[in-house]
Amino acid sequence: MKKSILWAVALLILATINYMIIEKEYTLANGRTMLLRLAPQDPRSLMQGDYMILRYTLAREISAAELEADKGHLVVSLDEHNVAELVRIHQNEELGSNEHLLFYRNRDGLRLGAESFFFQEGDAKLYGEARYGELKVDESGGSVLVGLCGEDFRPLGRGQ
Repeated sequence: MKKSILWAVALLILATINYMIIEKEYTLANGRTMLLRLAPQDPRSLMQGDYMILRYTLAREISAAELEADKGHLVVSLDEHNVAELVRIHQNEELGSNEHLLFYRNRDGLRLGAESFFFQEGDAKLYGEARYGELKVDESGGSVLVGLCGEDFRPLGRGQ
């Protein structure tokens, strides 16, 4: 009996993890590209290697008191370069023609789920000029960070 419960729990965990992976892969393949302006950041971590903590200017435009207690959605509009601009906090109203959802969590401030970007050791110079985080965003506002872009809106990194 104990073995069957153990196997059932293990199967449930595997199914959940695989569902989450498939969901993110779908977002990568079919999501809308959004660029979020980056606030100044520190690109070094001695314990973890090279990485960049991402802080978005969008997060600074809203105080934690305005956000839902735990999580919610922002409404953003996109300019001609797909740079997202905050419109409002979503209150279940209909979206306009150039309005899109962006999911957030309220964890001592606004968190969009993509707050750090790891890169290969020695590549700090490649990402030092980053001005935008490039996200793929699905219809429900879920996002996946795919890279960083420079001032010219082009992706940074090797082979770009």
